[in-house]
Parts: sequence; structure tokens; C-alpha cells
Amino acid sequence: MDPERAAVRLAVGEAMQTLASSEDGSHVFATLGALKRYLGGAESPAPPGEREEFAQVHFPALLRCLVSKASADWLGLLPGGRLEALWASFFLEGPADHALLVLLEAVEATPGPSFRLLRLARLLAEFLSAGRLAALMAAQCRRTQPGSPLLQETLLGAVVGLPDRLGNRLRRETLPAFLPQAYFPLLAVEAVRALQDVAEALRGGVDCCVSFVARVLGKACVHGRQREVLGVLVPRLAALTQDDGVWQRVCWRLLERVPDRALEAVLTGLVEAAPGPAVLSRLLGDLVMKSKKAEFVMTRKLLLLQYRSTTAMLQGLLGYLAADSRRRPLLLQVLRELLETWGSRSAIRHTPLPQQLHVSKALLICLAHLREPELAGVRDDLLAGVLAGVKNRLDSSLPATRRLGMVVAEAASARLHPEGPPLRFQYEEDELSRELRALAALPTGEDGATESGSPPATPGAAETPAGESTEGRAPPAQAPGSDSELDSDDEFVPYDMSGDGVPGSGKAPAYIRDCLEALTTSEDAERWEAALRALGGLVPRSPAATREVSVELAAVLLHLEEKTCVPGFVELRRGALVAVTVADPVRVAEYLTTQFYAVNYSLRQRMDILDVLTLAAQELARPGRLGKALAEGAPSPGRQGAPLPPTPLTSASAPDWRKVVEQRIESKTRRFAKGPSRAEPACGPSALSPVVGAFFFPLISHLDRPLVTFDLLGDDQLVLGRLLHTLAALVHLAANAPVAVSMGKALLELVWALRFHGDSYVRQGLLCAVSAVLLGVPAERLLEDLLDELLEARSWLADVAKEDPDGDCRRLALQALLLLEKLRDGLLPPPAP
Repeated sequence: MDPERAAVRLAVGEAMQTLASSEDGSHVFATLGALKRYLGGAESPAPPGEREEFAQVHFPALLRCLVSKASADWLGLLPGGRLEALWASFFLEGPADHALLVLLEAVEATPGPSFRLLRLARLLAEFLSAGRLAALMAAQCRRTQPGSPLLQETLLGAVVGLPDRLGNRLRRETLPAFLPQAYFPLLAVEAVRALQDVAEALRGGVDCCVSFVARVLGKACVHGRQREVLGVLVPRLAALTQDDGVWQRVCWRLLERVPDRALEAVLTGLVEAAPGPAVLSRLLGDLVMKSKKAEFVMTRKLLLLQYRSTTAMLQGLLGYLAADSRRRPLLLQVLRELLETWGSRSAIRHTPLPQQLHVSKALLICLAHLREPELAGVRDDLLAGVLAGVKNRLDSSLPATRRLGMVVAEAASARLHPEGPPLRFQYEEDELSRELRALAALPTGEDGATESGSPPATPGAAETPAGESTEGRAPPAQAPGSDSELDSDDEFVPYDMSGDGVPGSGKAPAYIRDCLEALTTSEDAERWEAALRALGGLVPRSPAATREVSVELAAVLLHLEEKTCVPGFVELRRGALVAVTVADPVRVAEYLTTQFYAVNYSLRQRMDILDVLTLAAQELARPGRLGKALAEGAPSPGRQGAPLPPTPLTSASAPDWRKVVEQRIESKTRRFAKGPSRAEPACGPSALSPVVGAFFFPLISHLDRPLVTFDLLGDDQLVLGRLLHTLAALVHLAANAPVAVSMGKALLELVWALRFHGDSYVRQGLLCAVSAVLLGVPAERLLEDLLDELLEARSWLADVAKEDPDGDCRRLALQALLLLEKLRDGLLPPPAP
């Protein structure tokens, strides 16, 4: 045996026997002091060979012996804590890998709570605060020969899993240093210190390997600690790589050594933490060109398969691809894939709106990064893709999807064809549209100016704007004797217009037939507008006269077009149609439902019919409506349904004498007790109940009959969705009506036939219909007549709530499931006590 090894083995064996048997503090202290020379901490350190033998072979056994003696009595053998300090120095100054593994092993094996457990935990906290993790990682990086795979994996699990292991053992007595919020930022700082040792070694010509640090980084990110680790690591590495080529090489090699299974988590956290594309370029280098996994994550996973990236993350990621000429082909590839996904009809139908917004932002940022030579070769293809995509988006039944298509099409066309006529759509301006247009603008520092190098000239720039103030300018000199003073507008006297009437305030017709005649034959715009405005008040006051011409009046209003610019024309026309439908519900509803499936109607008119039927049903279902209609009765023949002209006593300018008298009596009357202060709510039979079948069944019976210009089960899914919402509203408003069960059964059959429809707006209508049936049909009748339909609907609702890509559909499905559960709980007998 080698004499050096034999000497070390003999010294360690005698020391361990002394530690195990001696209770003399001075003897124990001298024994540990003699062993300290093998750690290089004594005045006369041992030779390097003996120190290496001690560290590799005997040090773990010595640490386990010291751990076994960690009791209050043994550590207090010498006053002043001298023995305890010497005991702790072996863990804090010896090889860090063995010290960490032995301490973790001892903490997990020690029963607690006890003094030994708490002392070992405090010693481990001192180990962390003394920077021993940096020493551990630096020692692993300096090894030129790969160590034992089992030891590497054990160390990796100990470093990354330390908070979990100590938390499970210490529970409520866990020290603050072991909490994840404190431990992982510390781990990031220690990793930077270890990388500093690697950088200094490389400058000195010593080879190093950063695989262990890369594995620690990857495992921590896989465990979900990207923000804690990379939030500290990235700013420090960004500062260190600013003007240092060695540090850039260290970072490139660090990320290249991250295992593939952890690369997605690391890159995602890195893109989130990096403040811009320049930092990403310094940290990643050409990683996307060297690693297929990195290319997949950066060009597909983060852009197309996920949508949690913020706008800043998208700008940093795509700016990184555009920052180097070797990576720009990937930018063009990403642009084509984004454009294909953005305009795909299937993607529009089956992806949620936040993901569509994510793809739209990425598409516009890509367009902004393209240079003019790159655009010249693909301009026509990109423009064709944009036009095809906006067509598919305009066909969507969701307003948000259509609006997103319009905004992106405007911004993309302005970027692809800046010299051509601008593409403009009509939509309401908001913060999102302004943000999207700003993303399509050329980034600063890269084609930030126009092609000529100067900002574009605005039309009329040389002219003085109309609203520009001329204050501070000298007025032009005028020749003596000119007539300019006589031309001043200040000399004119304002014309008295106090007696003029308000435009559109012509004399309103007093009879229903006069309104009908004015709307059909009158060429006077003021009379036409006055008739339209008067209908909303005349129809409720003259129900008998309205019923005589109800169908004719509904036909005129349905086909009425705006002759002049009438404020609120759509609301006036709709209100008049609703009033006519309420006055004569059966005949008008029969006419409107027939016209809904007739030819030569626009989609706007068909949706107006649905809106009118819904609003009329709401008015008819209002409590007390039927009693009020019966109390009004039919008007006398002499009046022809028109109100008498107001007398001077009852005019609007004179106060009502009855109210004045009642107020005086009330003010002078003293009461000792009053009745209820709040009026009882109106109640009575529903006016909708007898006529709701005329609203509902004609609408649902012809749904599957396509016309030449109208196909509900084809391209007109917007009207189909509106129809389903209308049918659901009718069932809900007809609650407890005798016909409600038949209506609910028919509606559930329709829901079951269309439950797999591809359009999200239609699916929302189907889910609203299910909820309406649960609310409108009595619970007992549901279980008697519709039990099979409800059981089938329940499984479908559970699938929608779990897997539907549209968030509103999932929310509506959950609401319907809650209604089902409430219905079941209300009908089950209470449990026996």
C-alpha cells in the first residue's frame, strides 16, 4: 500500500476512535485540529497527495461520525463554543459535494423535532450562506473527466430539490433560507459565481465544462422555477456579456448543454426574462441553428402552439430571429406559417380568441421586421394570403374575430403595399386596434425611416391647417384705401332665428292610417320622419286601429329604408315594429316568421325579424301586461282609435288640478299609521303564454330547408346563432306556459342535432338553449317528459366544459351543468336524519 494512503488511513482511524469514545473536550478538540491539516486549513497543511486521499476516501465517513456526535452535551464540552465552531468548519470548508449529501442524509434520517435536527438545519443554512453551492458547482465544472453518473444525478437532485426535502422534514420549523422564494434566487447567484470561476479559468488556459450548471438550470426550470432563477440570472448575464466575448462563449455553451427535455422550459423563461432581442442574441447566439429542439420551441411552440407570450416576449423572440442574417430565413419561414394559421378557416373556428390575437400580433411583428429586398420576393404571396385570411375572418359569426381580421388586414396591407391605396374598414377605434397598428410599424434602428431616409411628407404639409392658430404672426400688410375693413364679419348683425323650428319636427300624424300613408307615399322628408317617430306612441294608445292594418304596417316597416339621415332610424323602426307585434301578436308573428324564411331578404332584415320577435315577447311577458290591455279595451267608433286632442286644461303647460289638490291634502293630513311603503309588484297572467307558439314553432320548423340565397346549415351560421338565441329567449320567457314542454322538447332535439357545429357562436346559442329549457320548463315536467334528453345533454355539456376551445362556450356549459345539479338537488328527497 502507498505510504501516504496508509498514513492518512491510520490517522483517520485513530481520530474516529477517539471521537467515538472520548468525553474529554480538550482531547477531542486536539484530535479534530490534527485532522484539519488534511483540509488545508492548519498552519502546516498535509501534502497534496494526502489531502486528495482524505477528501476522496475518508472525508464522507468522518462527516457521518461528526453528525452522529451532534448533541448539546458533546458540542458543549468546551466553553465558548470552540468545539462547536471546529465541528462546523469541517462541513463549511471541506469538499462541498460530500458535505451537502451527508447533511441532507442526516436531516432526513434524524427523528424530530430534536436538537440534532434543528442544529443540522442551521448548519445547512450556514452552508448556503457561506457560498458553498458556488464552490460545489465550480468544482464540478473544473473536472475534465466525467464523474460517476449516479453521483452526478444524486448531486443534481440534492441541489434542486433541497427546499422540498427540507420542507417535508422540518414542516412548520422550516428556516426562511429553505423557502423556494429565497433559495432559488440564491441558487441563481451561486451559479453566476461558479460561471465566473469558469470564465477566469478559460482566460488562464484551463479547460472547463459547464454541463453540471446547465443541468441544474434545466432541472430548476422544469420544476417551475423559471421566474425565480432566470429573473436573477438573466440580468446578471446580460451585464457580463455586454462587451466580453469570453462570457458570451460561456453563455452559449451553457445553453447548448441544457438537456433537450428541459430546453423548452429554459427557453420559455429566458424569452420572458430577457429585456429585448439584443440580450437574447448575446445569451443564445445561434442556438436555433444548432439545435432542432431549440428551433422547434422558438419557431413553432412559442408562436403557434402556445399563446401565453406577452407582446414584449413576441417582440424579443422575433427580434432575435431578425437580428442576424443567418437566422433571417427562419423569420421568413415563421411568417409564412403564421399567415397560413391566421387565415385558416379551421383555425379560426377551433382556436380561442386569445390565441388568434397572439398569432395576429406575431404576424404583424414579423412583417415589421422584413426588409424591402425580402418583401419584394414574397409580396404577392403574402398579400394573397392576407386577403384570403381576411375573407375567412369576415365570414365568422363572432364580432371580435371579424374585427381582428379587419385591423390586421389594414396594417398588413399598409406594410405590403405602402404606395397603393390604403385598405380601410369601418370599425370602432380602441386601444387594441391602435396597438396592432403600432406593431406593424417599422422598428426603430432597423428600417425605422422611409426608403428615402426621411420621414414621409403629409398631404398639405406646405399649407396652413384649418385649425392652426395664427397668434403671434404679423397680419399681412394692407394697402391704404382697401375695402378689407368693409369685408369684416364683425360688422354683420346676427339674424334672429329664435322662431325657427327644429329640423325634422314636422306635424306628427294623429292616426295610424295617416302614418301608414306617410311612410308609403309621402315625398315630404319631414312628414315621413314625423310619421316614423309618432308610430311608437300611437300604436300602444290605439290597439284596435293598429290591428286593422297590423300586417300591412309590419310589411312597410320591415322594408322601410332610410330616405334621409334620421338620428336613431334603426331604433325607431325596430321600436315601431315591436309595438305593432305587441298590439297584434298572432298575425304579425305569423307574417314575420313567414318572411324570415322567404327569398330576397338580406341577412340584416332576417336578424331584424329575430330581434323584433324577441323584444315583443319580452314586452308581452311583462307582469301585468294582460290586465292593462284588457282595461284599455277597444276605443269608441267615433274616435277610430285616436286620442282626443288635448284641451287647454289638460295640456302639458298647465298643471293637473287633481295632483295639486291631492298634494295639498296630503301635506295637511296627519296620519298615525301608514300602509306598506313599497307598492306591490304587478302580477297577473302572462300575455305571451297564449300566443308564444305562433312565435316559436314557425321559426324552428323550417330551419333545415335551404334557399337559393339563405342556408342556415351552410354559410349563414351568424343568422343560425342569432336564431338559436331567439328560440332560447322564447322558451325562457314562456316559463310555466302549457306549451313550454313541447317547446323545450323541440329545442332539445335541435340542440342534439347541432351539438357538434364548428362555429363557436352557434355552439353558444345551443348552450343558451339548454339553460333556457332548464329555466323555462317546470322541473317535474322535465323529469317526466324530457329525462332522456337531459341525460344525453349532461354528458355533452361535460365534454364542452372540459374541451371546447372557446372560453364563452365553456362558461355557458358550466352554467348549464350547475342548473342541472340544482334541479337534481331540488327534486331529491332530503336525507334521513
